[in-house]
Amino acid sequence: MSVKFMTAREAADLIYDGATVGTGGFVGFGIPEEIELELGNRYNETKSPKAITLYYAAAQGDGKDRAVNHFDAEGLLKRVVGGHWNLAPKLQKLVFDNKMEAYNFPQGILSHMFRDAASGKPATISKVGLKTFVDPDLQGGKLNDVTKEDLVKKVNIEGEEYMYYYTPKLDFVILRGTFADELGNISLEEEYASLDATNMAVACKNNGGTVIVQVKDIVNANSLDPRLVKIPGALVDVVVKTTDPFKYHEQAFGAYFDPTYCGMAKKLLSTVEPPVLDNRKVIGRRGALEMKANSVINLGIGIPELVGAVTNEEGEGEKMTLSVEAGITGGVPLGGLQFGGAINPYCIVDQDTQFCFYDGGGLDATFLGLAQCDEKGNINVSKFGPRIAGCGGFINISQNTKKVIFCGTFTAGGLKEEVKDGKLTILQEGREKKFIKNVEQITFSADYANETNQDVTYITERCVLKLTKEGLMITEIAPGVDMDKDILAHMEFKPLISKDLKLMDERIFKDELMGLKLQ
Repeated sequence: MSVKFMTAREAADLIYDGATVGTGGFVGFGIPEEIELELGNRYNETKSPKAITLYYAAAQGDGKDRAVNHFDAEGLLKRVVGGHWNLAPKLQKLVFDNKMEAYNFPQGILSHMFRDAASGKPATISKVGLKTFVDPDLQGGKLNDVTKEDLVKKVNIEGEEYMYYYTPKLDFVILRGTFADELGNISLEEEYASLDATNMAVACKNNGGTVIVQVKDIVNANSLDPRLVKIPGALVDVVVKTTDPFKYHEQAFGAYFDPTYCGMAKKLLSTVEPPVLDNRKVIGRRGALEMKANSVINLGIGIPELVGAVTNEEGEGEKMTLSVEAGITGGVPLGGLQFGGAINPYCIVDQDTQFCFYDGGGLDATFLGLAQCDEKGNINVSKFGPRIAGCGGFINISQNTKKVIFCGTFTAGGLKEEVKDGKLTILQEGREKKFIKNVEQITFSADYANETNQDVTYITERCVLKLTKEGLMITEIAPGVDMDKDILAHMEFKPLISKDLKLMDERIFKDELMGLKLQ
């Protein structure tokens, strides 16, 4: 057998100075937590390995201390190329203090970069990122002043512009599975999703690197169902059996194991608690009215999750198919640190395959967050002063979906509102304006959307806006809301107002079922 069985610390000791390392995981699941902890411990004790380059596709962390937050000691990391940063505040601080080089690339691009690296391709070529902050004509995905090298450029192919993202050469990958057999074959049957496990392992192995996998347990040789093995033993160099699965190998952070999240059991959806009536649910309800029967839908994290919850509460959930970028199709998407998974998923595919579907325009509609919006209709969800949220899958999805609906409250920071008797009452206005003159960073390009003739809607609790080639236009207003006092006074620009201005459906604002019927 070529595979070696080691402790987490022994595996961490293999990584050398200057290595390029890829880590697997998605928010709070699929994280090889014990190995990452020991790698951080090793550096704190020995100041080695230093100057690592780290690649990861999806968000990885708990917003505090776990996952890639273990790598926060100054000097351990030379460079990070990540898809999402919001759950790694300790790395954000290193970026803000110019203590390491840092890039933010779209999550789906990084997933495809691992796949392309596996087959020896020098680059991932895509239109994803054009006219956003990832575009070399803007920031090229660079996050601070010490980041100088261009990792993406533009190329012209048959008269059209494309982004050319250089693929990584991985010396190590640190992944996670459920079980390993004695030959090193890795199954993932209890994981929320398979993510990029296979492609990352192939990319590393074909580069002459070392593939390290943390598992819950080790079983007899040839005892695993080959249909559940996602990383064959021929690709695996080191297996680490976790010392404490309750502490280091939860199915997701804060959730040890639920069989309905991985298809091993089914949950009666009528037992899922419906959301309470508040301003978030108002947005979710108005979003649900944008849905069509037999559609394939993507829901982003946060308020967009309420769209799925409302549809399920109304008994219409089975009329459309929800999709999550981690590779999930069907079921009811989860939120918080379990975002990326779903209750009762219909199908789980690899993350790169899901992004092929997204990038190719397969989605009928997507509901995404609304953090900042400017007068052109550009959206920023990726950077706010010293806080680097990152784009995640937002750019892939928003650029390539037929119908895009951005969902968020009209203002933020201390906002208090009451939803009662068919109308909205603003009790305390938010301190922060969301509709501003110019966004800090372009995560969604209105110019690109207008060029591709996308259908783009912006839903808040107090009004609905549409993207037009002339600018943003208010098309609906909530009952109980004053246009001048509650809307225009809290915008840094003057939007267009439809000559056919409508009142938002009063059913949205009543504490009873809407009677939603998807057609």
